[in-house]
Amino acid sequence: MNVILIRTDGGSRGNPGPAASGYVIEKDENVIASEGYPLGDTTNNVAEYTAVLRAFTWLASHRESIGDISGIDLRMDSLLVCQQLNGVYKITKPHLQEIYAQIQALMKQFQVPITIKHVYREENTKADWLVNLALDSKMTVSLQ
Repeated sequence: MNVILIRTDGGSRGNPGPAASGYVIEKDENVIASEGYPLGDTTNNVAEYTAVLRAFTWLASHRESIGDISGIDLRMDSLLVCQQLNGVYKITKPHLQEIYAQIQALMKQFQVPITIKHVYREENTKADWLVNLALDSKMTVSLQ
């Protein structure tokens, strides 16, 4: 099976405050893309949503080189964003609704099952590490 695993995280030091987002994309247990990047001052929720948006943007732009995809498994440690993306909770902030709409448009391009799952921080260490490294260095960073 060619399931893509995406792990995302976002964080801010203060809310709002200096923020960063990060993602790790794996295929066959190998990291094929990763990025942590500073966002300037914003909220934690914007950082979490931006991580998902950037991961799906990367995946969409590299789709041909990745080959066949039978599914996408998105994992994050933000229960709120996970529940919003799964349609359990409403998104009331217009700026988050805009990011959500962009994510949904990207997801529809794949026409494969997409699961969105909440995980604990201990299961999301690579994405969390990228966020903190980007916050500390104020630079875009990667695992590769």
